[in-house]
Amino acid sequence: MTLKSTDLIHHPYKPPAGFDSPQPGVYKASTIIFPNVAALRARDWKHKTGYTYGLHGTPTTFALEERIATLEGAKHCLLVPSGLAAIACVDFSLLSSGDEVLLPDNAYGPNRTLAENELRQWGITHQRYDPMDPADLERRLGPRTRLVWLEAPGSVTMEFPPLAHLAHLCRQRGITTALDNTWGAGLAFNGFDLGRGDRFTPTSGADIVVQALTKYPSGGGDVLMGSIATRDEALHVRLKFTHMRIGFGVGGNDVEAVLRSLASLPLRYQAHDAAARSLARWLQQQPQVAQVLHPALEGSPGHEHWRALCGDDGQAAGLFSVVFHERYSPAQVDAFCDALQLFRIGYSWGGPVSLVVPYDLPSMRSAELGTWKHRGVLARFSVGLEHAADLQADLEQALAALG
Repeated sequence: MTLKSTDLIHHPYKPPAGFDSPQPGVYKASTIIFPNVAALRARDWKHKTGYTYGLHGTPTTFALEERIATLEGAKHCLLVPSGLAAIACVDFSLLSSGDEVLLPDNAYGPNRTLAENELRQWGITHQRYDPMDPADLERRLGPRTRLVWLEAPGSVTMEFPPLAHLAHLCRQRGITTALDNTWGAGLAFNGFDLGRGDRFTPTSGADIVVQALTKYPSGGGDVLMGSIATRDEALHVRLKFTHMRIGFGVGGNDVEAVLRSLASLPLRYQAHDAAARSLARWLQQQPQVAQVLHPALEGSPGHEHWRALCGDDGQAAGLFSVVFHERYSPAQVDAFCDALQLFRIGYSWGGPVSLVVPYDLPSMRSAELGTWKHRGVLARFSVGLEHAADLQADLEQALAALG
């Protein structure tokens, strides 16, 4: 006779097969049970043909990976704990001592600081290039260049680069490109096919597309996760080996949250876009504002590249930045941000709550490249899902306090 604890652990009951519902089940595991030793030895963790260990995938993570691959127009996808983890996994997989990586001058800040610290310690050099000038990138590509990062639009300053041209230059030389497509969310454009409306062919697309699922795919401001999407099988397997050796894993409940949010992603993205454009156009008319930076607005840096890639009726994320007239000091802009009631102060974006953050741009851009020429203080806005009229009233009262 067995004890109750043993009966509870090794209970023979199995639920009947065939249960189906709108949302996939949530499977959480470290240990995976094998029916016998032969199965343990034969099972392949590199492809989605079976299960070996929790870090290598569950039915829940496989389901999200397949859906993100479809979203991005890819064949393969890996999930990682954050968008920055996706960047790190790509760097660690493709770069060795003596190699060089090129970053756009307006890249996501932690991508740059990773290159300046850990990569540098491991003998990997880096350069920053002007993403709005393909000739500058071309001059910097050299025999040690193994990876070029692309980003659209630029972090905080929102310049939209000629992506197809940049990717084409790298492909001509056999250099791998990785695109941070968090802003586009797999909706505004396809990172693997960048030839639309351009003289470059669809083969001008990136080799790797990463995304911070933390942002729009999650949509709630409560999940940290990233993805790495590819079309090439060999490149995917190389990244997956690095993914395995680093020990990257994601929690089943976090995966469930993203799966649940994906169905509404196109609707939410459209709502963020419409509200942001409305507010951005209104801010263009305000006397306190020197310039509004939004790729879909004429006059914004790279607007023509956004239009060529995304189309005249194309989509854009709910982000924009405002350059205040240079008569306003950083302290005054900080006070403006503090005066906002609905726009909360906080990093990240893509959730239901609107956010604002002021930035010290001169400290973030290369003096050598001179990609940042404005003298006024900049604040970045992330438009949430509040009513646009309420957000406009909030901006109006804060601007009135600014004077």
